[in-house]
Amino acid sequence: MPRLSIIVPCFKVQGFLRECLDSVLTQSFADVEVIAVDDCSPDGSGAILDEYAARDPRVRVLHLPENVGLGRARNAGMPLATGDFLFFLDSDDTLTPGALRAIADRLEETGDPDVLVFDYARTYWWGGTRRNVLAAVLAEARSGTFTAAEHPRILDLLMVVWNKAYRRGFVEEHGFAFPPGYYEDTPWTFPVLLTARRIATLDRICLYYRQRRQGNILSTTSRKHFDIHDQYERVLAHIDSRPELASWRPFLHRKMGEHCLDILAKPDRLPPSDKAEFFRRTARMFRAHRPPDADTSGQVRMLEGGWAAYRVRRQAGRAGRELGRRALRVRRAAAGRVKGGWAALHTRRTLDQDLVLYSAFSHRGMLGDPAAVHRKAREIAPHLRGVWVVGDREQAALLPPDVEYVLPGTLRHRQLAARAAFFVNNVNWPSVPAKRPGSTHIHTHQGTPLKFMAADLLGKPGARHGVDVPGLLKRADRWDHSLVANRHSELVWERAYPCRFTSARTGSPRNDVLVTARADDGAALRDRLGIPPGHTMVLYAPTRRDYRRGGHVERFDLARFAADLDEGHTLVVRLHPSLATGPARGLGLAELHRRGVLVDATDEPHVEELMLASDVLVTDYSALMFDYANLDRPIVVHADDWDAYTASRGAYFDITAEPPGHVSRTYEELARLFTSGDWRDAESARLRTGFRERFCEFDDGWAAERVVRTLILGDKEWTPDPAAAPAAPGTVAHLPAQASGRDLLAPS
Repeated sequence: MPRLSIIVPCFKVQGFLRECLDSVLTQSFADVEVIAVDDCSPDGSGAILDEYAARDPRVRVLHLPENVGLGRARNAGMPLATGDFLFFLDSDDTLTPGALRAIADRLEETGDPDVLVFDYARTYWWGGTRRNVLAAVLAEARSGTFTAAEHPRILDLLMVVWNKAYRRGFVEEHGFAFPPGYYEDTPWTFPVLLTARRIATLDRICLYYRQRRQGNILSTTSRKHFDIHDQYERVLAHIDSRPELASWRPFLHRKMGEHCLDILAKPDRLPPSDKAEFFRRTARMFRAHRPPDADTSGQVRMLEGGWAAYRVRRQAGRAGRELGRRALRVRRAAAGRVKGGWAALHTRRTLDQDLVLYSAFSHRGMLGDPAAVHRKAREIAPHLRGVWVVGDREQAALLPPDVEYVLPGTLRHRQLAARAAFFVNNVNWPSVPAKRPGSTHIHTHQGTPLKFMAADLLGKPGARHGVDVPGLLKRADRWDHSLVANRHSELVWERAYPCRFTSARTGSPRNDVLVTARADDGAALRDRLGIPPGHTMVLYAPTRRDYRRGGHVERFDLARFAADLDEGHTLVVRLHPSLATGPARGLGLAELHRRGVLVDATDEPHVEELMLASDVLVTDYSALMFDYANLDRPIVVHADDWDAYTASRGAYFDITAEPPGHVSRTYEELARLFTSGDWRDAESARLRTGFRERFCEFDDGWAAERVVRTLILGDKEWTPDPAAAPAAPGTVAHLPAQASGRDLLAPS
């Protein structure tokens, strides 16, 4: 008996069917049967099914003599199912890698619930991907099992059948079946969820829900949308037949009204001549089934009046929204003129030589090199007033309580920008307000570059997509000083940014803590992440890909890698910041973190702390490797798609030929490095030494102080005192101690 019976109804899907079946049959979890139902499809779908059944015994094909529709095709497949759980997969959708293993593990973990609800992402015909906007509902209830009454928000999810696995015994016990019709999922999903005594959730994207440009029956203009009324009649009849579910009638009454009004409001669902009839039928049904304690507030209130009143309300609502938008535009324009006028007055005042404006990562908070400079300035030059530009009040709440901040675009921000003598940023400042003569802009960058940047992207149209290179360079014209940690960066920045700045050989300020690291510097973070004492912490930090829309590519199975590491190792994953809020974490990372298979550290704000806490870095082409080399700890480069990466993005040198440690080209090679212990052998140390000598050239632990003293305070003769802050054992100090501030400035 298989664990999962996957029922796949097929009708006119020959262009998508192979991808769907392959996504099931190539899963690492193989204890499944596929019951493919050919709903008398007039295209080649039936032949494709027979082809798959001939080469894989897990596939069984049922050819129906006539077309019966999606719901009844599912019904036809159910009697053939022998698995513990039923899973209905639409034949144009696909499973994500590792989905079935995650589903099976969650079913076992929760003791075989009646229903398991998992997450999905919409994939669009033009290449975009968007996660279910209500994914948080799954995360809220992920600890165990529950009923719909205990977690009613589960009913706010899209009422579809394909984002769930159903215990077959539960389905058979209650006789659940799909009715004919257009909206057959509605009278299945509501009764199933309301009847289930044990519901579990899986906060993981297990399915890609294809949004076809044509062919989605629920997006077509047709009178078939009137079917929604019959389907809700079936839902309410089910409730009436189960006295224990009577308390759900007010909820379903309201859901029915909202669902019907949503269909009516869509401009492409009903022919205009049918809309009045649809409204009247909905209103009659709403009145006929109205319970004594019905909630008729909000949107469903429109069903209390007639069709004419509904149209008036809709038109008034649209007109009101348009007036509101116009008024908002007028207010914003007026406010902009007022702010601009007041800010212009400040440009007539002298620059404040003690005022420094800071920002990092497009106003994301007190982070990176600018944060290191700010901390050192407060220590050695307390008379300097440092003000951070942060994106919103939520980010401002994360700042230390004694740090001054300002929100971008406000009048106060414009006033400070007009008066500040110094600006420190690792991202370009906007073009407005203009840079004042005499002000100094210090650009810290975001590490040593491996991939092409700025003007070098002009020959890489794919990587340049969405990047305004001329505008980027125009904003870079504001730079006075460009910080570099090595000569490689100096040459690259002067080529990629052909602007009037001076390269400052200061080192990277954020790397000071790495250069002077002590053995226990990462202990606090290890405790917070739950790394067991004595464990080897393996930090995996992949970068984004420009050849894939959205930037995320799963290079290997993280669960497999965590399992293949020897006992006494903990895998910690940090995604690229640009992927932190997308679907990447929902494709398994968040679920693996919840189960304790690995640690998801993507939300850790200070990557320097993660580096200090770790024992080895595994990365692909992330600039993090250049910083990590300061720690003199092993680095493994996983370069399985180096050719594709360089073809799409471009690279300044071949990291596989000049690596900081061992290079793996396949997952098997990566796993072997760790199982054999070669990741930290003598060859790894030799490669790392050469890499450090080249790319940690100016990182000596004094970078932040060097920036403050030489570039802000103007002490060009300042020389670091080696006795004041000795380097910790095992760290690197490449910069000669006698180097002065003047020696660090290399004209571009």
